[in-house]
Amino acid sequence: MRLIPREPKFFEMFAEVSSNLNEGARLLQYLLRNHSEIPGGVQRFREIEHRGDDMTHAILTKLNQTFITPFDREDIHRLASAMDDVLDFMNAAVVRLDMYKIFNPPPAAAELAGFIVEQSEELAKAVALLEKSNQHVLEHCVEVNRLENEADRISRIAIAKLFEEEKDPINLIKMKELYEVLETATDKAEDAANVLETVVLKSA
Repeated sequence: MRLIPREPKFFEMFAEVSSNLNEGARLLQYLLRNHSEIPGGVQRFREIEHRGDDMTHAILTKLNQTFITPFDREDIHRLASAMDDVLDFMNAAVVRLDMYKIFNPPPAAAELAGFIVEQSEELAKAVALLEKSNQHVLEHCVEVNRLENEADRISRIAIAKLFEEEKDPINLIKMKELYEVLETATDKAEDAANVLETVVLKSA
């Protein structure tokens, strides 16, 4: 029994971040599959992204106010930042859809968004197990990493095809940027999984 208990609120806060991340990933995939919904979806995604920023700020504020944390302070900061980065790059994709007037994104973009959805679901499962220091957290981290590798492969194929088939240089630049920010979002999800893996291994 600890004289000064560790603050359990962080687990609840990360669960909320995970839920918001899931919502953003599903909306991104929906917009890439349903092109006519893009104009209205931009504002909806902006609200999700702002909510995510507020959640991240709340975690960092709580961190500064808490004496005993459930796991290393540095890892709490890194996990909050990494999960926020995933949402930021999803938002970057949505911003490009709006800014570049991409109202007919290629199927590969929706496929990449699908990997982000799967990664966000795996991160949510890992976060839910984190309070128990459950070794099953590692299984979800491995899956996030596998999904990132697959997304990287799909992105390379899509960009290669783009350079082979796209004749309009402006459109080529737009699509290439879209692919790259989507793939970077999967990278950031892998970063979050790596932090979770570190937390579990430290507590083993």
